[in-house]
Amino acid sequence: MPRTSLLALIVVVLALAAAVFSLTQGLWLGLIWLPMAGVASNVVWLNRRRAKIAEAHAAAAEQG
Repeated sequence: MPRTSLLALIVVVLALAAAVFSLTQGLWLGLIWLPMAGVASNVVWLNRRRAKIAEAHAAAAEQG
């Protein structure tokens, strides 16, 4: 897993934990963490997709 994916995954987990904690304390300001978690999860998804495509290209290059 690339380093950016790992860091983005950590951000997702921390942002969701912060949102849950803030909302359980009654602070509506915790809703700000949700978009951050969404953007970070998109970064994780994009990096995994790029890695899968690169792996497929490498496998095709080996065969042909």
